[in-house]
Amino acid sequence: MTTDTEHSLQQLRQALDNAATQLHYAQQIMQSLGGDQLAGVNSVGMAGSAAAPATPTFQGNQQIVEGVFNGQNMVGADGKIYTIPANYASKSKLVEGDILKLTIRSDGSFIYKQIGPVERKRLVGTLVSDSHTGEFSALVGGRSYKLILAAVTYYKGQPGDEVIVLTPEDGESSYAAVENLIHHAEAQGMLPDGAAAELPSGETAELASGDAAELPSGSAGELPDGAAAKLTSL
Repeated sequence: MTTDTEHSLQQLRQALDNAATQLHYAQQIMQSLGGDQLAGVNSVGMAGSAAAPATPTFQGNQQIVEGVFNGQNMVGADGKIYTIPANYASKSKLVEGDILKLTIRSDGSFIYKQIGPVERKRLVGTLVSDSHTGEFSALVGGRSYKLILAAVTYYKGQPGDEVIVLTPEDGESSYAAVENLIHHAEAQGMLPDGAAAELPSGETAELASGDAAELPSGSAGELPDGAAAKLTSL
């Protein structure tokens, strides 16, 4: 198989995944609207995004908009994209396809509420980063899921960490929600029992009170002026 053919197949798979994801969003929005608002909308209109968006409602001086989480923001039933704070999306562990209700107050503030979470499945993968963009993703069995940066930094994730993510139970998704991270000991500067750390020439290591340093046979330890060394019996 030529390189061009492989590239074309990869583009085709991506296009099919995107189409399936958008169809899933449309179905979620339709389910949230109700029958009266869907009169005259057929499956062709849904797939082609030809259906008229629902008009946002008002409660007093507050505007209410429902929509679907697309991995980063909310796609409103009115066809608009509403920004969701990354911290809220990551802490709430929102998953693509979740139904949200947005209340826009008279002062312009946004209040989100999750009203229709999709069924979730839990996956375990490896945290990887793009050296050019700085973006993180989870590699699960050869499949890559985009991650919200705020979720990774909250858990202090590092490339190579084991990452537990949430994705929709049914259908495909480009993004995954970070549920937890498992750090490697090496990434945290921890040494297993019996391991030794070598310092470059001229560097020093400070021990906390009660700690002990073991020197190999024949080596010497230099103490700064005025410092004392406590020796313990063997």
